[in-house]
Amino acid sequence: MVVEIIEILVLILAIVVAFVLYKVLKTATSLAINAVLGVLVLTAAKLLFGLEIAITWVAVLICAIGGVIGALVIIVLNYLKVAFV
Repeated sequence: MVVEIIEILVLILAIVVAFVLYKVLKTATSLAINAVLGVLVLTAAKLLFGLEIAITWVAVLICAIGGVIGALVIIVLNYLKVAFV
């Protein structure tokens, strides 16, 4: 009887750990993809439109959280000479 309870508890713990790892890795993957796409948009804006956008860790963090929309916000702020100059 004791062995069965321990086995069931270990199985439940394994399921919980697998679920948490899945959520963390899924979030990390989409965060990395958003960051890469955002930086690519910023780089394209620098090359195509000649904007002098300072790509700093703050800009990359905004792109990672906001994705392409975050990059567009950075481009607009740079174009208006408000930030990231």
